[in-house]
Order: sequence, then C-alpha cells, then structure tokens
Amino acid sequence: MNNRLRFMADLIEPLTVPPGSTVKLSRDHDPGYTGQVTKDQAATLLADGTQLLAEYQDRLAAQDTYGVLLVLQGIDAAGKDGTIKHVMSGVNPQAVQVTSFKQPSADELNHDYLWRCQRALPGRGKIGIFNRSHYEEVLVVRVHRELLAAERMPDPGDGIWERRYREINDWERYLTDNGIRLVKVMLNLSKREQAKRFLKRIDHPEKNWKFSPSDISERQHWDAYQRAFEEMLSRTSTHWAPWHVVPADHKWFSRLATAAVLVQALRAIDPRYPAADPAVRGEMLQARDELRAELAEKAGAA
Repeated sequence: MNNRLRFMADLIEPLTVPPGSTVKLSRDHDPGYTGQVTKDQAATLLADGTQLLAEYQDRLAAQDTYGVLLVLQGIDAAGKDGTIKHVMSGVNPQAVQVTSFKQPSADELNHDYLWRCQRALPGRGKIGIFNRSHYEEVLVVRVHRELLAAERMPDPGDGIWERRYREINDWERYLTDNGIRLVKVMLNLSKREQAKRFLKRIDHPEKNWKFSPSDISERQHWDAYQRAFEEMLSRTSTHWAPWHVVPADHKWFSRLATAAVLVQALRAIDPRYPAADPAVRGEMLQARDELRAELAEKAGAA
C-alpha cells in the first residue's frame, strides 16, 4: 500500500461503524473531529484523493464488472451537495450518475419503497450517488410516521422498522453479491453548526434559494432524528455494507474523509484494465504496422 492509500485508510478507520455495535452519536462521534489533519493540508490531500478516484474510476469503467453506489445521508445543511461537487470533481462525468431523492411521487407511492432506488442503481463500470436514499424510509418516515399512510401498506404494525432494517440489509446484500458495492456515509452535523449554516442562507441573498421554512420546522425534531440515525447506524452497518460517520462541522474535512471512504472501497475492488483477446491481439499488431507504414510514407513525401 502506498503512502496516499495508507493515509486514507488510517483517516477513516475511526469513522467506521463496526457491524453489530450500538451507536450513540453524542458519545461515539464528534461532529467537529478532524483527526490530525489541518485545514491548510486538506486541499492538497483532497487533490490526492480525487486523483486516485479518477484513476480507479477509469479502471472500473474499463473492467465493466462492478458498480459502486455512494449513499449520502445527513440532516439538513450537512453538506451533501457540496460534498458531491468537490469529491467527484476529477472523475469523468460520463461514468457518474447522481440521484437526489425528494418526496415520493404518486407513481413511486404506487410501488414498494425500494422501487425507485432500484431503478436508479448504477450499472457495471459506473459510480452512482444517492443524495438521500432508501434510508429516508427509516429516518424521515420514522420521525413522521403519518407519512406511512400515503404508502398505503397493508397494516404496517409496530414491527415495521425492524422489518425495514432487515429488508434493507437483505437488499444491500443482494446488490453486493451481484457486483454493486455500497459505500455508506452519514454526514454528522452538530445542531449549533446547522443553525450557523441556516443563518448564512438567510443573510446572504445568493444563498436564499437554499433555505426553506420547512428546514426550521424539521429542526424542532432534532432529537427524534438523532435517535433515528443512531438506530439506523446500529441496525444497518453490516460486513458487506458498513456505515461511516463523517464529521461534518468542517466542510474541508468532511469532503476529504468522504473521498477517502470512496477511495478505500474502490481499492478493495481493485479494478483492472482487461487484457486484449489473443485473437484480437494479432489484428492490433497488424494495424500498428499499417499505421506506422502510413506515417512513414507521409513523412517521406513531406
């Protein structure tokens, strides 16, 4: 392992949620944590990360065997959009697809809750990003249980959350078995930092479009959301799709850490450029000779 990869592995080790553990965010994960990294170092380190992502992505596309799905979850103003913009800045946009999941449409509500996510999965050789995801079904729907009525499920009952954790784990295991690797990142923002970011959105006209009055009403459910996140992390961090809790109070660190998580996932896949088919190799060599002869002829004529 080279120094860049070793640094990234060390960086994310304390951010990984061990499968089977019980998460308490206030105890286990500090939103302001930055490890041994300083802000002055972050830009160079992130550039290293985006370069590695570009190299891995090129090999991933060439191999055309695995797909990668980055799942981003976080409270309002946690920095999901900015993280996507900065982390994926060096990757070929033709090989990346971003899906932002909003309130379900009428058509989506006519299907099971995983249907719209299944349709948005990346193909082989691609990197997909879910900006919010199927986990909204155990976060916002759990905090606002009245939303279940719109899903018209046959009597969900009190065991619905237990069932959904199992269904999500099974679905993610199925995807992994079929070559779609999941990279799950929760951007962990403090309540104080969220307030500061909301104020910036209100006080700066160019940021007004990012603010919605519903952001403040959702803020009133902060404690309920924290409990929902803790349960989600505890019940759905698995060996095949572990969660990473990335501190989000410092954007420069959350972007660097998210890039490191994605790099390590691609390193585990270790995609390779495919070797040429021996039958085609002979044709390639013949074509090379013909092209060289053509260039030599033109050079001689000049």
